[in-house]
Amino acid sequence: MIFASDNWAGAHPAIGEALARHAGGFAAAYGTSDLDRKIEERFNTLFEREVAVFFVGTGTAANSLALASVNRPGGVSFCHSEAHVIEDECGAPEFFTNGARLVPIDGAAGRMDTDALEAEVARFAPGVVHTGQPMAITMTQPTEVGTVYAPEDIERIAGIAKRYGLPLHMDGARFANALVHLGLSPAEMTWKRGVDIVSFGGTKNGCWCAEALVFMNPEMARDVPFIRKRAAQLFSKSRFVAAQFDAYFEDDLWLDLARHSNAMADRLRAGIAASDHARLGWETQTNELFPIIEKARVDSLRTAGAVVMDWMPPRAVRSEIGEDEMMARMVTSFASSEGDVDRLLESLG
Repeated sequence: MIFASDNWAGAHPAIGEALARHAGGFAAAYGTSDLDRKIEERFNTLFEREVAVFFVGTGTAANSLALASVNRPGGVSFCHSEAHVIEDECGAPEFFTNGARLVPIDGAAGRMDTDALEAEVARFAPGVVHTGQPMAITMTQPTEVGTVYAPEDIERIAGIAKRYGLPLHMDGARFANALVHLGLSPAEMTWKRGVDIVSFGGTKNGCWCAEALVFMNPEMARDVPFIRKRAAQLFSKSRFVAAQFDAYFEDDLWLDLARHSNAMADRLRAGIAASDHARLGWETQTNELFPIIEKARVDSLRTAGAVVMDWMPPRAVRSEIGEDEMMARMVTSFASSEGDVDRLLESLG
């Protein structure tokens, strides 16, 4: 009963088979193989336009290099106050941008409040060297707390970005989970709503190690090959990342895996909502949920073999948690089963 993180899940068998299939023989290095080119074309098809794609090893690298690619002297990027880029990247975005700052924007349910966002962007008067200059807005889809931005939410943020001449980046570590929940195509959730750059994650959804940085306008990415190389993210045997994406996209496996993990989360949500010993901290829409549980019951869960994470509650809900309670994070994955979910709920009572 492993619900600590979708990062704990292994790789889907089809991903492993693809890696094994491409393990023999020879192929051109550094992203120039036929397989690399094939996957680049597949990304064009997915996004319904010509895009620029750069494979990297981690979501941290994708997010950091995305911001590095649009860096400006004294640069400032805007994100939600509890977003992964500001809370969980160990300063990597600041490091790879040579010190650009991340300015936090509050908002309910993990989503930036658009009025607060615009007010904060507007605070930076052009030409005032003391405060620096805005360089990007970065949003997380789905959010760090398992919610999603609806298409109209994305459009509102993109409108602010456009008014101030800023690129809009989407951290899509769980891109597929948000996509299938909304029932949109990749194009409809990104550039058709005003998104310029996407960190496209596969690792959390059944890949072994496959992340991509996708630019909707290839002209924006002219310097990215050099930025990626300098960041030690240009893999010589990049065909092994391409092989994973080859299997990932085949017959829409990536969407099926995300639908499964979301469905397991729905089953878990329903069971927790019916429990006398736990309640949902808030409603989530993807494969993460954050229940408030009696501490004694958490001990019982762990004794029964369940693995869940202690979680620091967002400021907005801390006062709602009793002294005998705690918040946990539970994350389902492509490898979660109905049996595991049901056993956890039975142990919860």
